[in-house]
Amino acid sequence: MPFPTVDIIGILKDNLELRKSVLPISPKAATRWAKGLDIPKNGETVIYTGFMYQLVPYINATVKYAEKYGDSSLAKFTKLGRTLNKIVNLTSFMSFFSKIEETEYNEILRAIAQLLKSADVEFGYMYEDELYTGALLYDLGVDDSFKKHAEIVYNTIKKSGIKKLITVDPHTTNMLRSVYPKIISNFDIEVISYLEVLVQRIENLRPVRDTHENVVIHDSCVYARYESVVDEPRKLLERAGYKVVEPENSGKYTFCCGGPVESVYPDKALDIGRKRIDELKKYGSNVATMCPICLANLSRAAEGEVKIQDISFFLKEAFLK
Repeated sequence: MPFPTVDIIGILKDNLELRKSVLPISPKAATRWAKGLDIPKNGETVIYTGFMYQLVPYINATVKYAEKYGDSSLAKFTKLGRTLNKIVNLTSFMSFFSKIEETEYNEILRAIAQLLKSADVEFGYMYEDELYTGALLYDLGVDDSFKKHAEIVYNTIKKSGIKKLITVDPHTTNMLRSVYPKIISNFDIEVISYLEVLVQRIENLRPVRDTHENVVIHDSCVYARYESVVDEPRKLLERAGYKVVEPENSGKYTFCCGGPVESVYPDKALDIGRKRIDELKKYGSNVATMCPICLANLSRAAEGEVKIQDISFFLKEAFLK
């Protein structure tokens, strides 16, 4: 029998309430990507990661665990596991992830910060004070816990004197720019995606090497449908010298990657991801994503048929020495 959905969602809910994140991640692990970049602490404008890229190795490890044991006799002990998890963080034992994978996702964040610097954008970072936004629980409809957590996140940002957040992924952008203002009265923090910031400073971005590759673009449904971030990634890739290839179902009509339900329904997420891969591979072998969930799900579904990389990789190759 598969792991009971209600108990899996319950564990994620308990983790957010007790540990401020749906999956275990220490402040040291969450901020490791910024080591050596000399980003100042806080300031009026900060880069905000929302832990999304940092959490992907943990999510992938959990998905592998669910795929391996979901149909085993262990599934019947999930309710007991939820009870124990409130006392001891059991999900940490389910999330033995690849350190190589952690490094790869941290490199994405480093590239984003370096791209902002190369465009002459000044920004700080909250470091250990930054919190996960609660995006997954919002997507899963756990409203009460999400609303309480959103208040904590907002108050933490306000106490730091921050007025503007530069977000690095669509889910964090959507939470802070469109969802939080609906549930938090007098929300007054400006929120903008780093892709939008880079387009604003696009004249400061100058290619340092020739790039003439075709790049198949996979739009994030959250960016495209909810935040109207469609033109920006295309403008940046074209500025970098790439030829942007539009697949079937792109822009606001993009096709889902299979997320963000992979932690609860790994098989369904994989099936949807494979359908999207079947579309994408018709147009080329290099695919650019702009969301950590899309990157993880499509990479899992691709099985080596196409190369899935974050858009920051392509921009870094073109703009950074």
